[in-house]
Amino acid sequence: MSDLKKYVSSRKANDTEFESGFDEGYQSFKIGALLRQAREDSGLTQEEIASRLNTKKSAISRIENHAEDIKLSTLEKFASVLGRKIEVSII
Repeated sequence: MSDLKKYVSSRKANDTEFESGFDEGYQSFKIGALLRQAREDSGLTQEEIASRLNTKKSAISRIENHAEDIKLSTLEKFASVLGRKIEVSII
């Protein structure tokens, strides 16, 4: 087990507030990280994405760094600009 996994496991076991918010926070982080990676793989800057979505660079930065309340329609538009699709699954 990695040091990070050990830390998270230990913290979850000892801090109920951390445990209750961890998974939700992780999912938001993961969405933003996936969007940033897809943008970088496409060779586009935040400015270029913003221009294509008729928004500001700061909005793209917020999406990539704090995606906690992002709308599905916004995700779909972002992916479309990259020539990609959003896939949702319930597991």
